[in-house]
Amino acid sequence: MALRTLYDSPTLTISLDYVENWLQLDWHGSPTDAEVMEGALQLLELLRRERCTKVLNDNSHIHGLWAEAARWGGEVFFPQLYDAGCRYFAWIHSPERYSQLSAELAVQHTSAGIVFLTFSSPASATEWLRRM
Repeated sequence: MALRTLYDSPTLTISLDYVENWLQLDWHGSPTDAEVMEGALQLLELLRRERCTKVLNDNSHIHGLWAEAARWGGEVFFPQLYDAGCRYFAWIHSPERYSQLSAELAVQHTSAGIVFLTFSSPASATEWLRRM
């Protein structure tokens, strides 16, 4: 793994995996709706800049419910992410059920053309993203 950190906050680290050519998100703690939206906008900017088509989104270190951000993500953010070039989005679920529900809500509320797949382990998410 060859990662270069592009953004770091108390709840999110975004790195470029320059071998795999994807952006990797590592969420941690209990982000608020505002922090989730801020992190998403950072992802959007970095995806445009780095011209990646794939995202590895790791929620395995977060907990809590962020339903407002999930709806915003599905209705507003994911279509923008698609327009910026994202085509594949591997989503590693949090072991905590409320975070899983928020993630499922985000995906249910989108009509963006991004292919989403959820995973329980980083290894399976990485393997799928490599094949895309």
